[in-house]
Amino acid sequence: MANNPISCHLITWGDKFEQALTEVEEIGFHACEPFSHVALAYEENPTQLRDLLASHNLRLSALYGGGRFSDPARSKETVDTNVRLARFLSKIGVDRLVFGPGGPRTAGGTSDADLKEAAKTINEAARACYDLGVSACVHPHLGTEIETEHEIDTIMALTDPAYVFFCPDTAHLTCAEIDVPQMIRRYGSRMRYMHIKDLREGAIEERRNKQAGNNVSSGTEQLPIFCELGKGIIDYTPIMSALADVNYQDWMTVEIDVSLTTPKESLLLCREYLLNVIGVQL
Repeated sequence: MANNPISCHLITWGDKFEQALTEVEEIGFHACEPFSHVALAYEENPTQLRDLLASHNLRLSALYGGGRFSDPARSKETVDTNVRLARFLSKIGVDRLVFGPGGPRTAGGTSDADLKEAAKTINEAARACYDLGVSACVHPHLGTEIETEHEIDTIMALTDPAYVFFCPDTAHLTCAEIDVPQMIRRYGSRMRYMHIKDLREGAIEERRNKQAGNNVSSGTEQLPIFCELGKGIIDYTPIMSALADVNYQDWMTVEIDVSLTTPKESLLLCREYLLNVIGVQL
């Protein structure tokens, strides 16, 4: 049985922060990852957020930052924004910040020159976060400047492993047709955080058709591509084996962007999968 700390992303509730905290507590989670702008509403009094979470038997696992790392005109803004988040986190004893890359994605993918620029900004921002006691974890993301295996490998090669860490998202990697267990084994020593969710059946094929310009309809294109754990195509057995191989014992954050029922119902399904299939305790 894995003993990773488990968190719940609050994206499923949108901006209904108080409702999210209440229901996440009722489900049985003990940590959460809210939107950065929600957390920064408490910037003048960070301990107020910590106390609010504690009143729901919750703590903060991380915040989601990042930016358009490959744009040199926005480099200073991107660094400053992430340092602001790291400073906030440091005041309440939280030491993880997710670096989400920016979109929209450039046609043809991100050039090596742009990846080099992105790595430069990531290094600068991550070093500043590290100096505040916060680990910056790069999260490859569909539709952004860091999506493909080549882009991930290039960024990881060009960034300093002392300051820049890795946050795989099982569904984003799977949809990009990247071997998740292989990626975990490749960068396991740099993993400090991860997002876990499932991918709807047909999502990969729909994405291939769209990229190829094929006007093929399966009737499911309007459905969210991500779904509750156990309801999609991702097999977590090899993923958990890879995590064990690299001795990953850090955060696993459950995330569902959209619920087709209610956020609570969706996360209850995820809880059952976590407990009974993956074998982790909340």
